[in-house]
Amino acid sequence: MKTAYFAFFLGLMICFSETAHSVDLVINLDVTQETLSRHTLRSIFSMRKTQWSDGKPIHVFVMGDKSNLHRRFTKQMLGLFPHQLRRAWNRQIYSGMGQAPIRVGSEREMRIKVANTPGAIGYLSEGYTNEHVRTISIEK
Repeated sequence: MKTAYFAFFLGLMICFSETAHSVDLVINLDVTQETLSRHTLRSIFSMRKTQWSDGKPIHVFVMGDKSNLHRRFTKQMLGLFPHQLRRAWNRQIYSGMGQAPIRVGSEREMRIKVANTPGAIGYLSEGYTNEHVRTISIEK
């Protein structure tokens, strides 16, 4: 009985720890967009939308499926599970209509790549941004 309570409590802790930390959506400083709709954000990260409104190419950076930050991003910002996003990428790749996003191995690498790639978009833990990237908000 104690084991069942412990497992339940541990599950709650994991659930709350993943949702307690916010995620910042970040873009390269050259992107002129001020906000994005959730629909547009999903289109960008599912690799269906490939250009910003000014015609510049969008370069999407993500972390691996097992990353806690990636899981928080997909759930909080996109309203999807990581496997659903992966399925969308696979459809694009296997149909010959697109490609997968660029995968990075750490938040530090994400921040550097977004800062140094014109048209880039990615995500970071709240407060991990700096003056080389800009946060962008989601329209309510």
